[in-house]
Amino acid sequence: MSRLIRMDRSGHTTVAEWTAGDPTSAEAAAVAFRAELDQGYFALVSSGAGSAEQVHELPLDADLVILRRPIAGG
Repeated sequence: MSRLIRMDRSGHTTVAEWTAGDPTSAEAAAVAFRAELDQGYFALVSSGAGSAEQVHELPLDADLVILRRPIAGG
């Protein structure tokens, strides 16, 4: 089962879970993913040891997608 989590003050909150072979859970996760991006969150997926890439569409084959707010400052 794949998970979409949001980093927050509690550590993290599970926003959605889906199985790639289950269109109902995948669609619900995609809707939740889009809602979080619309609220200003960035989505990241691990791309190997110590690195991650930002994604703009929910990768249904990912085990874990992490949502976080942009880092303040400049």
